Amino acid sequence: MIRFSKILICATVLLLVAWQLPWCVSFLAPPVSKSSFVLYSTVIDDFVFIGVDDDNNPVRTSRNGTVFTQQDVDSILPFFYVRQLTSDQRFPDSIKGVEVSPRLVQQTNFSFRKRPSEINAPQIGLYFLLESMSGRVDLSMPGDVFRINDNGIEFEDMKTNTVDIVKSNKFTKAMRDKGFSFPALWLNGNATTHKEYDEGYLVIDNERQLFHIKQVCGRPYVKRINHDGVSPRYAFITEFRDRSLLGFVVDQTNSLYVLRSDGSLIKTGVESYNPETDAISIFGNLLDATVAVKNNSGTVYYALSTDDYQLIDRLDIPFDGVVTWGVHFTSPNDKFVKFRVN
Repeated sequence: MIRFSKILICATVLLLVAWQLPWCVSFLAPPVSKSSFVLYSTVIDDFVFIGVDDDNNPVRTSRNGTVFTQQDVDSILPFFYVRQLTSDQRFPDSIKGVEVSPRLVQQTNFSFRKRPSEINAPQIGLYFLLESMSGRVDLSMPGDVFRINDNGIEFEDMKTNTVDIVKSNKFTKAMRDKGFSFPALWLNGNATTHKEYDEGYLVIDNERQLFHIKQVCGRPYVKRINHDGVSPRYAFITEFRDRSLLGFVVDQTNSLYVLRSDGSLIKTGVESYNPETDAISIFGNLLDATVAVKNNSGTVYYALSTDDYQLIDRLDIPFDGVVTWGVHFTSPNDKFVKFRVN
C-alpha cells in the first residue's frame, strides 16, 4: 500500500510538472511575435508584409525584399487605405484599368474570419430567425427561437415557453416541399441586429443538401442550392455590404467554395481549408481577395481574383516557433477542458 501511494504521488508530481512547467517558461520568457500582416497588392502584383523588426521598428516590404514607406504602402494597397488616400487627395481614378471611387471601394470591400474554436464548441441548438423584410430600416430581434429536430422545425415563444404550432407547421411544410430531409447536420446564421440586412441561415440537411432559409414578411423563404457533385460539410453566411455573395461553403474534401447571391457555387483557388483545425481570414475588394489559412504547420496566403475566385498567387510561410512538450487541459482550437499531451 505504501509503495502504491509513493507511485501515485510521483505520478501526480510528474503530471503537475508537465502541466505547469511549460506555462511557467512561456510566462517568464514569452516568445517574441514577429508575425506580419500580409495583403496582396494588385498594383504591384505581389504580397506586401507590414510588421515590425527586432527593435520594434515598422517594416513594410514585398516578397522580393523591396522596402516601402508608409506612403508607398498607402498607394500600393489603395483598397485597404482608401480613407487615408481620400484624406490626402491621392486616391486614384482607376486601378488596373478599372474605374474606382472611394464610395465604390467602401461598398465592395469585405472581410471574413472564422476560428476552429467557433466550430469545435458546444451548441445550444436554439436559434433566432429575424424578419428579413419588416418594412423598417433597423432590424429587430424576434420573440421566439427555433430548433430543428427529426420531425421538423419548431418555433418556441420565449415568454410563454410554448411551441408555436401554426408557425412551426408552416415552416416545416415549406422546407419539406423543397425536399429538405430532417434533421439538419449544420446551420449557420448571424443573429444580430448590428448589420445592414438579414439573409437568415444556410442549412445542410440530413442528406447533405444545402438550403437557404429565412423569414420574409412573416412567411418562410426556402431555397434549395444546386451543388451537383459537391457534398457540403460546412456553410457560413456572409451578409456583406454589396450583397453579391451569400456565403462560403466547405465540402467533404476541405475545398472552399463561394456561394453567390444568385445561388451559384464557385470552387475557389484555395487548396485546402479545414474549419475544425484551420483559422481563416479573408480580405476582399473589387479586384482581389487575400485569403490566409493558418494552422500548426504555418500560414498559407492565397491571392484570388474576385471575378471567378481563381488563384492569382500563393505564399507559404511555415511555422518557425518552438513547440514545447507538456500536458494541457485547454486548446485555442476548441472550448472544451480535457486532458491533452502536446
